This record gives sequence, C-alpha cells and structure tokens, in this order.
Amino acid sequence: MNYWLFKSEPNAWSWADQVAKSDVGEEWDGIRNYQARNNMRLMKNGDLGFFYHSIDEKRVVGVVEVCNEIHPDSTTDDSRWECVDIKAVGPFPKPVTLQECKDDPRLENMVLVNNTRLSVQPVTPEEWRIICELGGYTAP
Repeated sequence: MNYWLFKSEPNAWSWADQVAKSDVGEEWDGIRNYQARNNMRLMKNGDLGFFYHSIDEKRVVGVVEVCNEIHPDSTTDDSRWECVDIKAVGPFPKPVTLQECKDDPRLENMVLVNNTRLSVQPVTPEEWRIICELGGYTAP
C-alpha cells in the first residue's frame, strides 16, 4: 500500500463534500499539473491518502481511499489529463496543521513541508504514522 496527500480548497471541494459522496467516491478531477498527475498514475485501489484543506485552513482533516485507479478526467477532452476516484474513510479527531508539520523535525523531508503547492503528493509510511499520531487518528 502507498500513501498520498490530496489538497483541496474547502470552498471548492471540502471534507464534508467528500463525505457526502459516501462509498461511491468522487473523481479527483481538474488536476493540471504533470507531477500531480504522474503521482495519480502510481495509485492503486486501496491506497490511502490524507484529505488536506488548503488556502486559509492548511490542515489535514481526514483520510480517503483510492477506489478507482487512473482514468480520463471527465472535465476535459485533453487526453493528457487523468485522475483517480477517492472515497472518505474517516475524519481526523484533531486536524493536523501545516505549521505542526513544519514544527515537527521528524517531518522535515515531507513533500508538504517543502512543496506546499503540489496538489497530489506522496507520503512515506513513517510520515503517515506520525501525522496519524498527531491527529489522534486510528484506522477503522
């Protein structure tokens, strides 16, 4: 299993919006960055990801699961752009902020800490464990 982080502006697509899609999940569409797209190409069904609210909040608020592997992005006719589908798994009891990640020396190499603009990014198993610990999250 691999781990990821999906960033979204909460006024465009929030954790509540994601939860409302239940087990059907939702296409993680609209990504127009090659590195983010290439990260999605590596995803497999069952991979887990952090759901991160960007802009004003800047915090991990929940966990999602990849429920449909790479396929054409339905929001464009341009074949370069692909996406995966994700579904909500569970909320973080205590959201973990970007500042908390930056302040934790164990996370100094995390992509989020060093490249806050990348919308879909990998997370190492150790980073996953640390952020779940910080947020009081245990898998259901």
